[in-house]
Amino acid sequence: MKLDDSNNSNGQISADADDDVYVPPLNFAMVDHGIFRSGFPDSANFSFLKSLRLRTVICLCPEPYPEVTSEFLKANGIKLYQFGIDGCKEPFVNIPNDTIREALKVVLDVKNHPVLIHCKRGKHRTGCLVGCIRRLQKWCLSSVFDEYQRFAGAKARVSDQRFIELFDISCLKNNPLSFSCSRK
Repeated sequence: MKLDDSNNSNGQISADADDDVYVPPLNFAMVDHGIFRSGFPDSANFSFLKSLRLRTVICLCPEPYPEVTSEFLKANGIKLYQFGIDGCKEPFVNIPNDTIREALKVVLDVKNHPVLIHCKRGKHRTGCLVGCIRRLQKWCLSSVFDEYQRFAGAKARVSDQRFIELFDISCLKNNPLSFSCSRK
């Protein structure tokens, strides 16, 4: 935005056509160097996403990816990995271990960075995946759960936290952890 004196006698601010407005997706945050999280991005978020210079997007939703968003990714050379995890609200539905494990392999491969992890609202499915990343980073569970609850808010699920706590990270410990919180 800039002050436009030429067309505006009362000094109002007007949008300059060259200025991009950067609007992050819902629940956007940096997880670590090269790793971001959010809710489902839409066209209002494209300028912001472009500024991140993403290489990869990990979508945790099973629904077909919107055509306009797919076109944005394609036009910007961003690879899409879609791991369809149902966003079920039932308390006893199991989160698929294998799916989370495969998504973690994509996140841990620095060739995919910068990467954006998202689900519909950036709370539950994304929170579970990020919680598993935190476990690999050797965060204590209370800190992992605090972060999960910050994003999930009043809709935090004990089943998600149980999943994070019980998820077997041993098969991923051989993957090199090259993001910042893992360095000694």
